[in-house]
Amino acid sequence: MQKKTIFLAINLYYIAFTTFSQVSTDLIAVDAKATAAGLKIFPETIFKVTDRNAYDNQPAFINEKQMAFSAADDKGNHDIIIYNFESKKFTNLTKTNYRNEFSPSLTDCGLFVSTVTVEENGNQRLWLYPTNFGEPELLYDDIEPVGYYDWYDNKAAMFILGNPNSLVYPYSKGEIFTISQNVGRSVKRKPKSSIITYIDKREANDINGQISYAIMGFDIENRTYHQFGYTYPGAEDFIWLNNNLLLMGSGNQLFIRKTNSKEWESVGKIELNGYEHISRMAYSPKLRKLVLVMNRSVN
Repeated sequence: MQKKTIFLAINLYYIAFTTFSQVSTDLIAVDAKATAAGLKIFPETIFKVTDRNAYDNQPAFINEKQMAFSAADDKGNHDIIIYNFESKKFTNLTKTNYRNEFSPSLTDCGLFVSTVTVEENGNQRLWLYPTNFGEPELLYDDIEPVGYYDWYDNKAAMFILGNPNSLVYPYSKGEIFTISQNVGRSVKRKPKSSIITYIDKREANDINGQISYAIMGFDIENRTYHQFGYTYPGAEDFIWLNNNLLLMGSGNQLFIRKTNSKEWESVGKIELNGYEHISRMAYSPKLRKLVLVMNRSVN
């Protein structure tokens, strides 16, 4: 990976990433099967996709065989890497000078992997990288600084850094609609729906000293709001396994909650020597693989 110039004027989001990346993280995969009723994990299948004292994070499946993620080299330069579960090989999707790429995701059309890209001058915008390794292109030139996002109808609902942070959706060039403010970093489309879900930090409960935030949804088509209960106390990263089940991690444990239930249910532990603290996650129902980001233990 080639060296990139990092300017002193770089924004708070990238500072947050570089601070977070000081904690070494790996991608841990395990076979898992989600149904409408629950999630079954197969602990005997746990394996380390990555095994480096560095930042490997933000996994996202882009097809039945491949996953994209953001990785840092020993100089702190971030690129998007593609991992093939069939061949077990890694390929650079990006290898850029003067830019750093985070938060990969497959676009609705399937032709691009989108990324939050920190540019040479510190701008932080959404870029599209063709899956055929063609030339990248900038998507929204006037919407920044982008933090996190997800897709609906070939447009991105975007977490925008500010005071407070906000979540916006560009219905058109002339209508950048603000969905909510003071949102968390998890922005996920509810499967098979037009609902973008997010963490609303304006609504919180204190449960035995741990904060639990509201999980809200905004229906892009109908412009209506929906509530999907609260996060697992002390955790902020969630994904949808299907349109009925939410998944979160706390410590080394995984928890699910049905949309019609208030209670989180433990579905097991990821016990792997030298690893702790599950954060981001990705699940492929076709591959039946669950990928977890876990911290390498300090001791």
